[in-house]
Amino acid sequence: MDKVKWGILGTANVARWGMIPGMKKANNCELYAIAGRSAEKAKAFQEQYGFVKSYGSYEELLQDEEVQAVYIPLPNDIHLKWVKAALKAGKHVLCEKPMAMNAAESREMYQTAKECGKFLMEAYAYLHSPYVESLKETVKSGIIGDINYIDTAFITQGYKEDFRLHKEFGGGAMYDLGCYCTTMILTMVEAMGKGLEPDLVLANAEFTPLGVDFLTAGLIRFPGGIRASFNVGMNLGENSNSRYDRLFIHGTKGSIRSDVEYNQEGNVSYKIFTQDGVIEKSVFVPHNYCMEVEQLGRCILNGETPHITPEFSIKNAELIDKLLKEMGY
Repeated sequence: MDKVKWGILGTANVARWGMIPGMKKANNCELYAIAGRSAEKAKAFQEQYGFVKSYGSYEELLQDEEVQAVYIPLPNDIHLKWVKAALKAGKHVLCEKPMAMNAAESREMYQTAKECGKFLMEAYAYLHSPYVESLKETVKSGIIGDINYIDTAFITQGYKEDFRLHKEFGGGAMYDLGCYCTTMILTMVEAMGKGLEPDLVLANAEFTPLGVDFLTAGLIRFPGGIRASFNVGMNLGENSNSRYDRLFIHGTKGSIRSDVEYNQEGNVSYKIFTQDGVIEKSVFVPHNYCMEVEQLGRCILNGETPHITPEFSIKNAELIDKLLKEMGY
């Protein structure tokens, strides 16, 4: 067997523009089944994207013994229910970020995966990127010395109608966008060989009338003196395509600056500033979602370790818990 038969629970937009195109490019993936909240919507997806089967409920897809792995792009508040249901149905699971509403849910999901003997991975497609790997190698090389400060931002458009604007669904900038910044910060700290337990976490936010954070700023300090800050928001307009991304890593010998968008693909570059001058690194990035589904496919077929480990996901969920508490979410 050289291909994994995948099912998708839900007809979310991220499946439409991200995961399905990635699955079509993946060499070890068969686009097998799609489930929607109605048979009509699932059938439309099947016809548009070429799934072998469609189902009018998530339960029906999970009962299909041909389905080996499922991708879950559902609203944040129901990830726990459907991740556990899929695992108990004998499926490997790739769940869209943020996989859990809190660290307790994350631990519960991974414990269920362990008990069921199945792979579970949180879907941070951008972390599979050669761009991120290049950043890690630059940090590890010592060219900028020891990191003492990291700053990153992800600010995008406000939505007129979207589940991310509703607290009961786990909406808001911190859950939707801040998880990118926290995982980037933790990835760079980890690349330095440092522990991921912060000793100071501060955050503040502007809230909407519906109770979700619209613009959020955070400060994190790690033992050994590494400090990190981030800004996330949904306030660059309404239903526009505007966004703002940045990454700055300051070390004792130099720094890294990048304006590459999270989840960018194609030819991307960042600059390394040292006392000897400026070095520009150029990296070609294939489709992030393709790399993500191929990697979990290799775990299933060949026994690889998931790129996004349970330990990393739980540490990130713990950090988000602290930030949400600080900002009064």
